[in-house]
Amino acid sequence: MTLPPGPTPRLDVRGAVDLSSLGRPAAPAPGGPATAGAGPAVGVVVDVTEANFADVVQQSTQVPVVFSLWASWSEASTTVTADLVALATELGGRFLLGRVDVDANPQIAQAFGSQSVPSVVAALRGQPVPLFQGQASREEIRAVLDQLLQAAVANGITGTVGSAAPEQEAAEEPEEPPLPPLHQAAYEAIERDDLDTAAAAYSQALVENPRDDMARAGLAQVELLRRTRDADPSLARAVAAQAPHDGEAQMLVADLDLLGGKVEDSFARLLDLVRATTGPEREQARVRLIELFAVVGDADPRVQQARRALASALY
Repeated sequence: MTLPPGPTPRLDVRGAVDLSSLGRPAAPAPGGPATAGAGPAVGVVVDVTEANFADVVQQSTQVPVVFSLWASWSEASTTVTADLVALATELGGRFLLGRVDVDANPQIAQAFGSQSVPSVVAALRGQPVPLFQGQASREEIRAVLDQLLQAAVANGITGTVGSAAPEQEAAEEPEEPPLPPLHQAAYEAIERDDLDTAAAAYSQALVENPRDDMARAGLAQVELLRRTRDADPSLARAVAAQAPHDGEAQMLVADLDLLGGKVEDSFARLLDLVRATTGPEREQARVRLIELFAVVGDADPRVQQARRALASALY
């Protein structure tokens, strides 16, 4: 999973700072004690408050940060968070886990656009990356984290929690293996905003190795960016609302929803289109949905659920 820079808005940490709720008693966090307070965390788990949120997000420039939004009244959210604590410890600092008690820190939940728990969101270079919502097994969570760590490496985020400085870390830790040449060419093209060249590089990688899942995901993301580059979101939504049977209009809004982090809305719109169409139009909607599955990642529970819904709609 290669995340191109720029398509997702950065986290607005300013809007999340509201000290009025800091006096509330906090429930014991799932998974045991963690590093507290503002500033960089020493351990692999930190309890995030509205006071240290910006500092924790800032660390995502060096190491992936995973935020687990939980509440004491939600058994599913405490279980997911405890599993993330165990995995953060097992992976030895390859990502920083931030536990967020949404009852004590509602502004952080608002910053992520989260309306339910459990909800798990990552940050890479300050950009939010939705991972999953709802219950998930530890193995399902591990698979999502594996994709996140691959994306972090592809975007040059190779630090670990507690490393003193990038220069020192580079001297002490073995270097990450370089990207394959065509992947590196695609990444450099994305950095130049040359999406055509990036698409060509990923396409060639797939010609050479049809099982290259990273190239398939990268190509899907680049195509998503190309389709939406000149789109006016307000106009696109107005057209889709007026023409519910216009496949192109509905697919464009589905693309925009995915870029905005509204994964379930994007999938639901395309599933509705599959159900409402036949022949070439249905096939076009099906192919677009499969492409968006690649963007999100097959390990994501939302993709797995939507795949089952697609199979039901088709057969």
